[in-house]
Amino acid sequence: MDANGLRRAFTTFFAERGHAVTPSSGLIPHHPRAPLFTNAGMNQFLPYLLGEEIPPHTRATSVQKCVRVKGKHDDIELIGRTTRHFTFFEMLGNFSFGDYFKEGAIEFAWEFVTQTLGLDGDRMWVTVHESDDDAAAIWHDKIGIPAERIQRMGEDNFWEMGDTGPCGPCSEIYYDRGPEFGPEGGPAHGGDERYLEFWNLVFTQYDRQPDRSLKPLPRGNIDTGAGLERILSILQGVGSAWDTDAIRPVIAAAEVATKREYGSDPEADIALRILADHARSVTFLVNDGVFPSNEDRGYVLRRLIRRAVRHAFQLGVEEIVMADLVHAVVDVMREPYPELHKNEEFIAGVVAREEQRFRATLRAGLAMLEEALATGTGQIPGEVAFRLHDTHGFPIELTREIAAEKGVVVDEAGFAEAMAHQRQQSKEGGKKGAGAAAHIGAYRELVEQFGPTEFLGYGQEQANARVLAVLPIDPPEAATHPHLPHIEIFVDRTPFYAEGGGQVGDTGLVKTASGAANVLDTTYALPGLNRHTAVLLRGAITPGQEAEVLVDADRRAAIRRNHTGTHLLHAALREVLGNHVKQAGSLVASDRLRFDFSHYGPMTAEEIARVEDLVNDRILADEAVEATEMPKAEADRLGAIAFFGDKYGEVVRVVRAGSRSTELCGGTHVAALGQIGPVRIVSEGSIGSNLRRLEATTGTATLARLRHDETVIGQAAQLLKASPDELLPAIERRLGELRATQDELKSVRQAGLRDLARALGESATDDGGAVVARRDGLDQRQLQELALSVRSQPGVRAVVLGGSPDVGKVALVAAVAKDSGLLASDLIAEAAKIVGGGGGKNPEVAMAGGRDPSRLDEALRLVRQTLGLDR
Repeated sequence: MDANGLRRAFTTFFAERGHAVTPSSGLIPHHPRAPLFTNAGMNQFLPYLLGEEIPPHTRATSVQKCVRVKGKHDDIELIGRTTRHFTFFEMLGNFSFGDYFKEGAIEFAWEFVTQTLGLDGDRMWVTVHESDDDAAAIWHDKIGIPAERIQRMGEDNFWEMGDTGPCGPCSEIYYDRGPEFGPEGGPAHGGDERYLEFWNLVFTQYDRQPDRSLKPLPRGNIDTGAGLERILSILQGVGSAWDTDAIRPVIAAAEVATKREYGSDPEADIALRILADHARSVTFLVNDGVFPSNEDRGYVLRRLIRRAVRHAFQLGVEEIVMADLVHAVVDVMREPYPELHKNEEFIAGVVAREEQRFRATLRAGLAMLEEALATGTGQIPGEVAFRLHDTHGFPIELTREIAAEKGVVVDEAGFAEAMAHQRQQSKEGGKKGAGAAAHIGAYRELVEQFGPTEFLGYGQEQANARVLAVLPIDPPEAATHPHLPHIEIFVDRTPFYAEGGGQVGDTGLVKTASGAANVLDTTYALPGLNRHTAVLLRGAITPGQEAEVLVDADRRAAIRRNHTGTHLLHAALREVLGNHVKQAGSLVASDRLRFDFSHYGPMTAEEIARVEDLVNDRILADEAVEATEMPKAEADRLGAIAFFGDKYGEVVRVVRAGSRSTELCGGTHVAALGQIGPVRIVSEGSIGSNLRRLEATTGTATLARLRHDETVIGQAAQLLKASPDELLPAIERRLGELRATQDELKSVRQAGLRDLARALGESATDDGGAVVARRDGLDQRQLQELALSVRSQPGVRAVVLGGSPDVGKVALVAAVAKDSGLLASDLIAEAAKIVGGGGGKNPEVAMAGGRDPSRLDEALRLVRQTLGLDR
C-alpha cells in the first residue's frame, strides 16, 4: 500500500463508522491556546475539546499535515539520525467529542491495523499510563493482548499538546520489527528502533493550566494520532520511514542535487535525510503563508532553510539546491495537496532567494566559526555567536549545533547580552522614526525575499495574488475612516499602478477569505515594491493568503484617457509653439490632467485653440495606441521623447499614441485615441520663469464641465431675462445700469458726509475746536474722508473718529490742523493699543486698526482725556 492508498483507507474506515471526514487544517493554527505550528491532528478541534464550541459532529477523522520543530515536541535534533523522526509528518487521526471513549478508541484502532491493514497482531505491543487500569483491562480483556505485551509507563504515556491545553493519559501501539533492529524487552526496556510506536490513543480528559494544575474537561474526548510515514515503513517492509514512497523520492532529488549516493556514506546519508525532511517542512510552511524572517514562525522557517543549506554546503554543493527539492516534494504530494502544485513556482522562488541570501555569507561565517573553535577554549564567545547571527545570518541554533559537533559550547549569556543590546538600540532608533520610515527594514526584507512586485496592470484590472505582508500604519489627519485600521498591503503580483511618471496611484479593493480592505493609494515603498495603502473594512488580511485584487475600473479608465491625452497635448504644443517645448512635469489624475512645459511667454487664445483643435482631430482619427519594450538606443532612433531628468535603463517602454506622438512612458493608456473623448483646455498660466502650466479635461470630465458651463450660462441668462445668445449684451446693459447707480449712490454718500462733517464741526466750537466721535458702518477710507471733511470746517483743530466697519475689526482715524501744535499719530497711539492694534506715524493724518470693537468706547474716552475734553 502506498501513501495515497493509506490515506484513503484510513479515512474510508472511519467514515464508514460515523466519522465526518475533515480536511487538514493549515500549519498556522488560530486558536489562542494552540502552539506555534499545527503539531497534531487535534489542533483544529481545540474549541470542541475545550468545550468552547459545540462540535458539528461528535465523531471526526482527518489526515493532518504537522510540523514539530519548537517547544516540547522539538524533533529537529533527531532528524536524519533515527528512522522515525521528522520535522514534517502526516498524522492520521480519529476523534470523539463526548461520544465513545477508551473502549471505542481501542477497538477501532485494533480493527483497522489488524483487519484493514492486515498487520500481525502477535507483533503488537501496547503501553498505558501507570495509573490507567481501565485501558490496560480493555487491551487484555476485550482485545486479547497478553499481559506481558502490555507495559505501564510514566510521563511518556501522558500526552500534552504543550505547556498548556488539553491532555490526558494515552495508550501507544508499537510494532515489533524483529531482533535485527535491537534487543527485546518491549517498548519500555527494548531497543528504540526495534519497537516502533506508530499510533497514540489519547484519552483527553484534562486541561493543563498555566500553573501546571489539571482541570477536568467538561466531557471525556478521544484524540488519536497515527504516523503515516511510520505505518508506511511497516506496510512497505522497509527498515526506515525514509525509504517509503512518501520521502524516498525527495531523498533521490537530494542525491541528484548533491551528486552523493544515498547509502554510501553514513554521515552524508544524515545530511541527505535532513535535506529531504527540511524540504518537506519548508515547502508546506511557505505554501501556508510562512515566510523567512527573524521573528516567530518566519524565524523557524529561516532556521530550517539555513540548516539544510549548511548541510548541502558540507557535501560540497555550491549551487542553489533547495528549489529542486521543493519541486520534488510537490511531485510526491500533489494528489493529497493539489494547492502545492498551484503555488509551486512561488514556493520555489521564496526558498531559492533565502538560500541565495544565506550562501552569500555562509563561507565567511563558517571561517569565523572555525577560527573560534580552533582557539581550544571549549567555548564559542557570545560576541562571536552574535556576529555570526547578525552579520552572517547564522541562527543561534545552527551555531550551537555546529559547536556541539566539535564538543564545544556557546557562551549563551554573552550572546543574550549582545542581542539585548541590539534590541535596545533598535527600539531607540524606532522611536526616532515615524510612519513609513519605521517599516523600511520590512520593505527591504520583502524585496530580498520575494523580489520586485510583478505588475499586471497593462493588461488586467483584477487578479489573484498572494499576500506577502500586512503592516499597520497611523491614519492620516484627514482620514475618511479614522477609527478603522489603516494598513499597507504587499502582494506578489498586482494590477494596481503605483504612482509614478506623473500618474496617480490606483485605488480599489483587496479581498481574502477572511477580510477586505479599501485601497486608498498605491505607491512604491522601495523601487519595484508596490505598496497598497488601505483601510481595513472587515475581518483580517494575513500574509500567505490568496487575495483578489481589484482596481477601481472606472477611475482607471479616466486616468488612462488623461494620460494618453497628455501625450497628445505635448505633441500639439510642440507643433504649435515649436520644438523648444519640453515637458517639465505633469499630473495625470482621474478628474483632470496638468502639463507643465518650457515656453518663453503666455499662449494666445488663438494658440490655445489651435492646440485644442489638433488634439481633438487626432482623437477623431482614432488611431491605435501601442506600447512596446525595446532597447534605449532603438527608442532614440525612433525619436521617442524622454522626460528630462529621468533615468532610463537599457530597455525602455515606448508608447506610440497615434502617428504623431512617441514617448518613453511607463503609465497606463487607452487602446485607441478615440477612447479619450473630447479634450478641453481649461487654463494656461505661468508657474515660473519660462515655465507654463496647462490644465485640461478629457472624456466624461469634459462633458461634465460643458454641461456645468451651459447650466451656469442658462441660469445667468434667466436672471437677466435674456436668451443665452443675448447674454453678453444683457450683461453690458446691466453693467451700465450698475455704474450709473453707483455714481448716484456716491453723490448721495458724499452729500451725507458733508452734512455730517458740518454737524460735527459745529460741535467742535463747544470743545475747544476738537471732535472725538464714533461712527460705525464706515470703512477706514470713508472714515478718513469724513475726518478730513470735519477738519476743513471753520474752528476745528483736531478730529479723532473711531468705528467698527465689520465684525471683529476697529478703524481709528486722527486728523489735525497744521497750526494745532498736535501730532495725529500721538492722539491715537495708545487708543490703538487698547483695541488690540497699531497705527501709522503721519503727524497730520494718522490711521490705525484693531481687533477688539468691545473696547472702542474705552479707547475714544482715552483720546478725549488726552485732548482735555473730559474734566
